[in-house]
Amino acid sequence: MKHKVIIIGTGPAGLTAALYTARANLNPLIFEGPQPGGQLTITTDVENYPGFPEGIMGPELMDKFREQAIKFGAESINKMIDKVDFNCKPFKVYSGGMEYHSDTIIISTGASAKLLGLESEKRLMGYGVSACATCDGFFFKDKKVFVIGGGDSAMEEATFLTKFASSVTIVHRRDKFRASKIMQERALSNDKIDVIWNATVIDLIGDESKNGLEKIILQDSITEKQMEYNIDGLFLGIGHKPNSHIFQDYLKLDKQGYIITKPGTTKTSIDGIFASGDIQDKTYMQAVTAAGTGCMAAIDAEKYLENLH
Repeated sequence: MKHKVIIIGTGPAGLTAALYTARANLNPLIFEGPQPGGQLTITTDVENYPGFPEGIMGPELMDKFREQAIKFGAESINKMIDKVDFNCKPFKVYSGGMEYHSDTIIISTGASAKLLGLESEKRLMGYGVSACATCDGFFFKDKKVFVIGGGDSAMEEATFLTKFASSVTIVHRRDKFRASKIMQERALSNDKIDVIWNATVIDLIGDESKNGLEKIILQDSITEKQMEYNIDGLFLGIGHKPNSHIFQDYLKLDKQGYIITKPGTTKTSIDGIFASGDIQDKTYMQAVTAAGTGCMAAIDAEKYLENLH
């Protein structure tokens, strides 16, 4: 069966695109992927989404997005796209041995947290090492934790962790943060938060079968002196990697792997394929801007379909 619109990904961008294309009677089919609802489902309080002055839980907000899209005729399936074929029209996407055809594709696959790349980090992931404070912070009540990074995500993680941890130390490889002023101020004014400047992580020590993470070894980037600290938890706040690998043979990506869209639009390098949300936005990366580009992608797709006939 051929669809008019297939949407890959269900964060604020994908679900907004679904809502708009559904209301245009285009019956979009949404592939939810490995993290239905996107990164907001691993966020607790969302305080900066317009219309919710008291704040709202991330998963609840995404449930409302999904409910609204489905109400108007979108179909959402809990499957992941394994590969695509954009060489001919209609476009093809594949999931678990099944082939789906569509006149247009809206890509909203977002970006995933970056890791340090240490063998010990991989081994201890889930045993004291985490890439998501809001998922795992609860497990570190009255514990000593470190956060790696210097951007908004690191500040947010560190501030959130002070609700649980006895102390939070931010480790940054430079001598100043790149986070927004308000996020820096919030973190630095918190009595529970300390900072180690000009340091990188050399290794993590611990045993996943016993106590998990026990120590972190840092290196001063100026003196090259190594420092060892006893810690209970390590949280990574070092940025994101766009989830674009299955599209790299077809679409133009920038050097970091974000999908390039034509200025002022969501149009990619292939007519009929659109990208919205964090997969093409490395600047703002907010729920509200992702939703905005999801709306743009839906309108761009609708116009494209009108011109097909």
